[in-house]
Amino acid sequence: MARRARAVAMPALGLDRASDVPLHRQLYEALRQAILEGRLRPGARLPSTRALAVELGSSRNTVLAAVEHLTDEGYLEGRVGAGTTVRGTLPEALLHTRPGPAPSARNGAGAPQLSRRGALLIRARSGPRLGAAARPFRPGAPAYDDDVIKRWGQLTARHWGGVGRHLLDYGDPMGFMPLREAIATYLREARAVRCEAGQVMVVSGSQHGLDLAVRLLLDPGDRAWLEDPGYLGARGALMAAAARLVPVPVDGEGLEVARGMRAAPHARLAYVTPSHQYPLGVTMSLARRLALLEWAHTRRAWIVEDDYDSEYRYTGRPLASLQGLDRHGRVIYIGTFSKVLFPALRLGYVVVPPALVDAFAAARGLVDRHPPSVTQAVLAEFIAEGSFARHVRRMRMRYAEQQAALVQAARRELDGVLEVSPAEAGMHLVGWLPTGADDRAASAAALAAGIEAPALSSFRLRPSRSSGLLLGYAAWQPSELRAAAKTLAAALHRVCE
Repeated sequence: MARRARAVAMPALGLDRASDVPLHRQLYEALRQAILEGRLRPGARLPSTRALAVELGSSRNTVLAAVEHLTDEGYLEGRVGAGTTVRGTLPEALLHTRPGPAPSARNGAGAPQLSRRGALLIRARSGPRLGAAARPFRPGAPAYDDDVIKRWGQLTARHWGGVGRHLLDYGDPMGFMPLREAIATYLREARAVRCEAGQVMVVSGSQHGLDLAVRLLLDPGDRAWLEDPGYLGARGALMAAAARLVPVPVDGEGLEVARGMRAAPHARLAYVTPSHQYPLGVTMSLARRLALLEWAHTRRAWIVEDDYDSEYRYTGRPLASLQGLDRHGRVIYIGTFSKVLFPALRLGYVVVPPALVDAFAAARGLVDRHPPSVTQAVLAEFIAEGSFARHVRRMRMRYAEQQAALVQAARRELDGVLEVSPAEAGMHLVGWLPTGADDRAASAAALAAGIEAPALSSFRLRPSRSSGLLLGYAAWQPSELRAAAKTLAAALHRVCE
């Protein structure tokens, strides 16, 4: 019979009885360090806990606590007849593997082998990655309300302080029901949307909702109407789904439905921003809305209505949604809180026709299961207590003042190089360049001067004689807008003269 290995002589462990650290913790740390440094080698057998306690002049319970802790963590193992030994494979050996050589382009076969959908996603990129602080006049950048930030922090702390199991478990793919009820109530009252809470899906911003709708409703090769000029995020989502884009012109009444019907009467989907067309800012007329709905009903097509900034209308009452006119369940209505509160929130909503609710819920469950539950609970209370409505009222007044300041500054500083007129709604204006001016060159010159003013032509699928720049104003005080207008004027004079 094999003889049991003799216990090794223990290295000096340096316990300090005057320390505030308990002896069992000191012994655990000392033994662990001796193992990691190789002073206790793999396979080495420790003395019995009784013998080690005598050697250290401590109680056996102290030694037992340290040995059990090291055994639980995988440094030691105890076997009947063999005593306690140092494991052959230590936890650090598993956690800290040696990295192999870094991959290089020369090690591969050129470009990465993406799937066809992956290649489409790269090609469909809708603009530069945003990370740096917004510079005037970046469109879509909102102002930050100190009152909102303070109240949001209070509600978040309260919810996490008393968080219940229902907010820590997996949630409904459609979202947190109290938030869905609050959204449904708000949309019925403010936007004349016809919906119940069961139709509302909470998503990670409007782009997420748009991507989900497009993937569910379109097959590769299906035709889809897209406003021209139009929102780059919608173009990207449709391209990534391998849809065939049908650019439909926009005039003073919005999408030219008759032109779309002539170009692609059997299109499967139409993407529209009827309340405040992006980027031109026009409103779709009632006649066009009814014609679009009739086309969708007759052709069994879908309409995606993106209501991205309807809260900010400065004259008259908010416009009723296109979805509110729909009697046949053909409109998917999308909205967002990112532009109304703050972009990092990443919460939006989709109002789904009843016939599509199960399909959307199933698809959402495969993508990311559900949005963060505690954040949804905070937003639900923020809406229910009236903070959301108060914030919208404050921002509506603030943005109206800032738009007026931009128009005034443009007339003073940009006369002759950029024509800027007020608008009834939104967070940006379109500045029109002189006939024949290259708006991409103008945008590049502005960027070199520290101004973000995207070229209108970058939002078009087909060329146009008119050119312009988008000027966001929501995130900047009047004094900042006046200074930015002066900087932009200097840049444009260099390009346009």
